[in-house]
Amino acid sequence: MRWSGQAIDATRSDALPGLESNSGLVRSVTTPEFAGVTFHEVLAKSALNRVPAADGSGTYGWTINPYRGCSHACVYCFARPTHTYLEFDGGADFDQQIVVKTNVADVLRRELRKPSWDRHPVALGTNTDPYQRAEGKYRLMPGVIRALAESGTPFSILTKGTLLRRDIPLLVEAARSVPVDLAMSIAVYDDELQQQVEPGTPTTAARLATVRAIRDAGLTCSVFLMPVLPYITDTRAHLDDAIGRAAAAGASSVMYSALHLRPGVKPWWSAWLQRTRPDLVERYRSMYLDNTYAPKDYRRWLADRVRPILRAHGMGLGTVDPTTGSMGFSNRLVNAGGAPTTPAGAGSGAGLATPAGARPGTAPATRAGAVSGPSPFEEQSRPTTSPLKRADPGFVQRLAPRVEPALPTLF
Repeated sequence: MRWSGQAIDATRSDALPGLESNSGLVRSVTTPEFAGVTFHEVLAKSALNRVPAADGSGTYGWTINPYRGCSHACVYCFARPTHTYLEFDGGADFDQQIVVKTNVADVLRRELRKPSWDRHPVALGTNTDPYQRAEGKYRLMPGVIRALAESGTPFSILTKGTLLRRDIPLLVEAARSVPVDLAMSIAVYDDELQQQVEPGTPTTAARLATVRAIRDAGLTCSVFLMPVLPYITDTRAHLDDAIGRAAAAGASSVMYSALHLRPGVKPWWSAWLQRTRPDLVERYRSMYLDNTYAPKDYRRWLADRVRPILRAHGMGLGTVDPTTGSMGFSNRLVNAGGAPTTPAGAGSGAGLATPAGARPGTAPATRAGAVSGPSPFEEQSRPTTSPLKRADPGFVQRLAPRVEPALPTLF
């Protein structure tokens, strides 16, 4: 099926149940270029998403998500549970059933013209990636960038997608009018491992080259070394290679945090771990059985390991907005020797005993040490009505019964 042949009045025999006719607001698109992926095009009613702070302070931030679901297919992605709001599962569906808000730029312009809009900074890429592969076809981001810049609204973009390079001239132009913060998420610097845990992402080298291109254009660009995977990417060699390569690419700052596993993510990560690293299953069970976040003593241990590596490469540690999970503004840095600030709402983790010679945080977890509170690196506002339901009220009723995959119950 050619992308240019997606007529609004087309009929599809292979669409999701209830979406066979495209005469309404939703159409489902498949193409050989994206084998196994279905794009569900929707006409969104809103573009801006208000995100309350996780610490209950009453503050809030704003985000935009042109896409729901993500073909990057990162096994550890914290956003996977958000796909269940659309009656999809957080595993294969999150990777292969992508919701596209085709009118997001037009809706955004209307929202930004409202007298009530206070030009609060807006974050993109804090839930699903705005520069995932489909952006090469749908080209939603240029309209979003122009709308924000023309309205005088500061914005930030966090991405793993090298498609951002296409929009560098537009971002340079926008930065003349409003503050623009950019960050590239690069968590894994081992090529084989990167393809295992992030099979749909550009290579690490390609993302570092994008950092360099952004910096050469005169813009700031931070690197998110997130998540650090316990016992996998937390070795001195891996961290030194990661921070050294980020510094060589010209990164403005580096931010890092240990893997956190929400309940809706744990089964998918557990399945990957059993397939590829069964030797780590018990260690992860000890760390995350009753915890969303890595235990506090492990996070302390990781900070002690990272700080001297940052100093050795002359890198500053950037700050992360605890509400949206964006990088905040690039001039807000802490000294490279300072410990990272625990995000609001992250909890304290479990104060667990450390076996001799082992990384902290691997003793059996207890209920008393369980972490509570949602992650600041996820969109906190659960939509009352999903885009698919808004566009087609009978969507849920017409869905074929879904058989959930058999997953390990390690966590």
